[in-house]
Amino acid sequence: MKTKIIISFALIISTVILSCNSGNNSKNEKTEEHEEHGQKGVVFLNENQIKALDLKLGSFEMRNLTTVVKTNGQLAVSPSDIAEVTAIMGGNVKYIKVFHGDKVKRGQVLAVLEHPDYITLQEDFVEKANNLKFAEQEYKRQKELFENNVGAGKDYQKAKANYNTAKAKYEGLKSRLRLLNISHETVMKGEITSSVNIVSPINGFVNEIFIRRGTYAGAQTKLFEITNNDAIHADFLIYEKDVHLVKKGQKVHFTVSNKPEKEFTATVFAIGKEFDPNIRAVNIHTKINGDVSELIPGMYISGHLHTDKRLTKTLPDGAIVSEGTKSYIFILDKTARDEAHEHEDEHGHEHEKDEDSEKSQSVKTFKMTEVITGQKDDGYTEITLINPLPENTEIVLNVAYYLLADMKKEETEHKH
Repeated sequence: MKTKIIISFALIISTVILSCNSGNNSKNEKTEEHEEHGQKGVVFLNENQIKALDLKLGSFEMRNLTTVVKTNGQLAVSPSDIAEVTAIMGGNVKYIKVFHGDKVKRGQVLAVLEHPDYITLQEDFVEKANNLKFAEQEYKRQKELFENNVGAGKDYQKAKANYNTAKAKYEGLKSRLRLLNISHETVMKGEITSSVNIVSPINGFVNEIFIRRGTYAGAQTKLFEITNNDAIHADFLIYEKDVHLVKKGQKVHFTVSNKPEKEFTATVFAIGKEFDPNIRAVNIHTKINGDVSELIPGMYISGHLHTDKRLTKTLPDGAIVSEGTKSYIFILDKTARDEAHEHEDEHGHEHEKDEDSEKSQSVKTFKMTEVITGQKDDGYTEITLINPLPENTEIVLNVAYYLLADMKKEETEHKH
């Protein structure tokens, strides 16, 4: 009797164990099935989702993040590229030919002045020109007489002195007319003008207009300020602790206050030798590379100077996500088109033959890839690849965090 009871008990235990194992096997099969259901580390996005996220694709950018010196300063032009226009002789403003901000060329008329003194100057010139002719003739006559021992030496010397004086006065008035942009040849023809043109001495832009029509402008009155913005450069302050790192030829990346999204580059061409004890810094001068048409002297700028030439692969900070101690980026997986369509079908998306079918073709697959991050600077991070990527691989540059969140959401849904 005892033997039968033991055998029956053993059979019951065996049945329970088998039943448990069967249940576990069933669970394992379901888990394996579920894991195969979706790829780990992959996100599927359709065209509308990509547009809503404003997802941007790109590639690595080679940047120098090794040794960076933060700096700020302002845009400037050299003294030779700024002109303050004045009148040689005072006059009343008859016309103003330009507006504030106009681009002008060297020799272009900026304004017209008129005054009776201009007429008097031209009359004096004609008189001095005629006096010179008479003095020259008398000088030549007395010289010939003196050389032939006919004339007296005293008369010859007097004629020579009168000629030199007349010539000096003539040349002086001629130079004054030239400064006033009046042709002496035209004056000698009897064409006398009561006005003079004020012209630009350089190519540039009209920064300031200091006169009004009808007002009197004296000889020392500042009429216009012209700046040649094509010769604009960037001046930066380098603080005492970083001065030893700066050399000619180094690159500076900078932005201007009114366009913080656009980055400019410049090259150091001069390092100041005067140390400012108040701010403990020296000035460096840099030549801006590329188009400078948007830049205006006096603008505040901030940037960073690279003190060596070792370039490294970088990505914007928005392209990188972290999980624990590891870092990842997302790449566009162009080989996963079929999986993307299956993913869309499994999630209950209906595919109509026309527009919905076309939308299904626009589903893209983004694969999470592990990387090693390095130095960070100015919104960029140094990247080292663990496994090489194919050439022309497109990388998500800006919304990696949202892709990670979407991936986690999908993985959670699969687990349930």
